[in-house]
Amino acid sequence: MKVVLSGGGTGGHIYPALTIGEEICHLHPGTELLYIGTASGLEAELVPKAGIPFATVASRGLNRKNLFASMQAAATALGGVWQSIGLLRQFRPQVVVGTGGYVCGPVLLAAFLLGIPTLIQEQNAIAGITNRLLSHVVDGVALGYAEASSRFSGRCRQAVTGNPVRREVLTAQREESLKQLGLSSSCKTLLVAGGSRGARSINQAMIEVHAALAMREDVQVLHITGKNEYNNVVDELRRRGLEEAPRLFVRPYLHEMPAALAAADLAVFRAGALGIAELTVRGVPAILVPYPYAAENHQEWNARVLANAGAAKVLGDAQLEEGLLQETVLTLLDDSQQLTAMAEASRALGRPQAARDIAEWAVKLVK
Repeated sequence: MKVVLSGGGTGGHIYPALTIGEEICHLHPGTELLYIGTASGLEAELVPKAGIPFATVASRGLNRKNLFASMQAAATALGGVWQSIGLLRQFRPQVVVGTGGYVCGPVLLAAFLLGIPTLIQEQNAIAGITNRLLSHVVDGVALGYAEASSRFSGRCRQAVTGNPVRREVLTAQREESLKQLGLSSSCKTLLVAGGSRGARSINQAMIEVHAALAMREDVQVLHITGKNEYNNVVDELRRRGLEEAPRLFVRPYLHEMPAALAAADLAVFRAGALGIAELTVRGVPAILVPYPYAAENHQEWNARVLANAGAAKVLGDAQLEEGLLQETVLTLLDDSQQLTAMAEASRALGRPQAARDIAEWAVKLVK
């Protein structure tokens, strides 16, 4: 079987495609994959590292505030459709799976024009514009959140599958993970991560949290600052005399995030769809700080799904400046009963089978 994957721009679109592709290969050993993206997107770096053949087409995002720029983007997309038709005719896939990002537009439209079955996966509670447009021509939409359903065309089949999560996240064991990370099994673990680039507002607010927790022997903190923010955080900790706090572990980046999630008793995260998916399959209570400039404020919508279920507390960036992060962290760490209830609510939202369900759906579309 031959399968084309497409998704680009950010890891939030790329990693789901890679995970779905991996599951398809587990279901059907010997499956050939081709990933189609752009030469300038993050996929150009991540996909070859994953060992998947990679091809590129021309595409660019719409600028809804500039008519001329939007016309240029549309012209580029038409060229991308033509390029995609050539790639699809050459590779001859039985199904094409898209996970969002503007590159999916020409690839999935080309597949539709060639009569190839198509499936898209939408990660967020507020659907992206590319996926919304594609819902008029694709065969199916796999939803990360039921709340996104109303934004899609009724022409195609929809199903709430949840968001695909890496196998390593599902299989990591707590005790082994604590040892791997050099953490104590006798402490509660607070995991802080604002994404690979870091979240400045979270990092700055965490300085006061570190100060409040520095002398506590029952709490350890694993703070992933992001590469761009690491030096700033370390400098501020040093200025405050906190850099050698015995149970504070500050890292610019962590490859062992599956282990960190398995070790966590409480997390402070942005509200990206994949981070939330990983938190919920592990049942980790969370304090979510939505990125305020996300497209259509979709992180706020993602976070509210968890908050409404009792799985998370939600703070805005402005509230961080008011000291509410420290207050919320301390309150939750001192309330084991509430942490347990939040963990159960989080786990109830998790969909550990999402990647397999989406892969099986894609395979069923093969004619």
